[in-house]
Amino acid sequence: MSYNLDFKSDEKKKADFSSAKSLIAHMVKEKHVLVWASVAMIITALLNLAGPIIIGNTVDNYIQTKQFDGVIYYSTILLAMYVVAMVAGYLQTKLMGNVGQRMLFTLRNSVFGKLQELPYDFFNQNKAGDLISRINNDTDKVNQFFSQSLMQFLRVVLIMIGSGIFLLSIHFKLGAAALLPGLFIWIFTKLVSKWVKKKNKINLESVGKLSSEVQESLNNFKVIVAFNRRDYFRKRFESVNSENYKTSVKAGIANNIFLPVYTFFSNMGLLIVLALGIYFISVGQFTIGLLISFIAYVNSFYNPLRQLASLWASFQLALAAWERIRTILELKSNLIQVEEKENFMVDEDSKITFKDVSFSYPGGNEVLHKINFTLRKGKTYAFVGPTGGGKTTTASLISRLYDPTKGRIILDKHDIRSYSPEERVKKIGFILQDPYLFTGTVKENILYGNEQYVNLNSEELLSILHDSGLESLLMRFDSGLDTKVDITGDGISLGQKQLIAFMRAVLRKPELLILDEATANIDTITEKLLEEILEKLPKTTTKVIIAHRLNTIANADVIYFVNSGNVIRAGSLKEAVDMLMKGKMAS
Repeated sequence: MSYNLDFKSDEKKKADFSSAKSLIAHMVKEKHVLVWASVAMIITALLNLAGPIIIGNTVDNYIQTKQFDGVIYYSTILLAMYVVAMVAGYLQTKLMGNVGQRMLFTLRNSVFGKLQELPYDFFNQNKAGDLISRINNDTDKVNQFFSQSLMQFLRVVLIMIGSGIFLLSIHFKLGAAALLPGLFIWIFTKLVSKWVKKKNKINLESVGKLSSEVQESLNNFKVIVAFNRRDYFRKRFESVNSENYKTSVKAGIANNIFLPVYTFFSNMGLLIVLALGIYFISVGQFTIGLLISFIAYVNSFYNPLRQLASLWASFQLALAAWERIRTILELKSNLIQVEEKENFMVDEDSKITFKDVSFSYPGGNEVLHKINFTLRKGKTYAFVGPTGGGKTTTASLISRLYDPTKGRIILDKHDIRSYSPEERVKKIGFILQDPYLFTGTVKENILYGNEQYVNLNSEELLSILHDSGLESLLMRFDSGLDTKVDITGDGISLGQKQLIAFMRAVLRKPELLILDEATANIDTITEKLLEEILEKLPKTTTKVIIAHRLNTIANADVIYFVNSGNVIRAGSLKEAVDMLMKGKMAS
């Protein structure tokens, strides 16, 4: 299954309406707050709409007749209206600011939670920097729209509708003429919106690529310095930064294209009103007060359109960001748990069995072809072979980081897919060649994911490490369990990182333990110590060792040679070495 987020398919080409609908649906939990914010917004809009008609009436009935008491009276009413409108506007802004922050919090939790559900294959196909950009940057674009633009957008639309109604009710012919340029604005907006959204989406993708490049370069900066290839780092960064600059400029042009067009048609509407309004006054069909009110409503109709220009661009940006977020939220893991719990006909002492297993990576060639073998309880198995032969792939299938393309893997007489992730990780431990640690202490990293011991204090943990024979490994750390571990790995060596991963796995006492080059960065003395610790595991523990160093596999009960899609049993260590040297399968 392809999890490439850059992959374009017809299923991903969603309509704007669908995107907007799903985005709004994500706000269901905020409906009560949105109701109050909407009430405040409506009050603000209605009070602002009532102003021009009151002003026009005051001009015709009180200013022209010099009845200043009426002028003062209506001025007081206007002042009170505008104060209430200001308070309601502030309340609306405060409420929507809180909604935006909660939306941001919820969205980021949802995206991160979804990432936790996706299989290992997903992270192989997508760059971490782009995923970080979706969690940080794209969710913030959505937040900005909700907290700053949504209610303003609705208020602008409401004011425009209200202004249009007032214009048509005051003088239908003049109102219709005044609103005519608005039709051209709507047509223009309809034509260019998809183009604007596309430019914004391309820009967001380039931001993700820039983030990926920075992260990758910084993670490998030690290698860059060692080979004195800062120039390579600069060229790579300049390339993606230039691409981001170009897409940002294009997105900026797209986002700003509305304003000059909207302004032009707004001015056209005002000119139409002035010309026709003066004409109607000259023939006695209009008054000066009504013309003042009319001009105010024209401004109330077209000035919001100028705001709508930037708001619409913000909406398109939010939709583009939301599509990138929704792409992740709608993904489903291909590592589903099946219901069947039938017993398969395998040997009584079988721990794991491969039956006609084939596997290929998405878009790649077949790595394994119709593999059959059985790993028995309490035995030690070594998998050897040339680099790229399929050893780690085989181990990944055993631990169900992937599912086979064809065939079946049986764990304890049941399809491995029938176990829940919790059941599976209790049975299978995996020590990677390049273990990943979390920022914290050695203790926190040892206990990571271990529900049985997670609440132990340091003294209790030391006692358990002593009983497990792991206490001697702790002497390799200056401050023992309290030794600080940084995400960058500074302060501890790669060998120490592998020791932590070793303790973390062994402490769980798995029924099947996979060691993928787990001793590659450890000295010979420590490696001997690890072998002694492995011997203290329960006699029923099945061990799978992937290694290039022959001394690591010398004591294995069975050696398998993995290459060219095949896994074949080697009769002895010497035969396995011969296969390695010849680089081909034995018959």
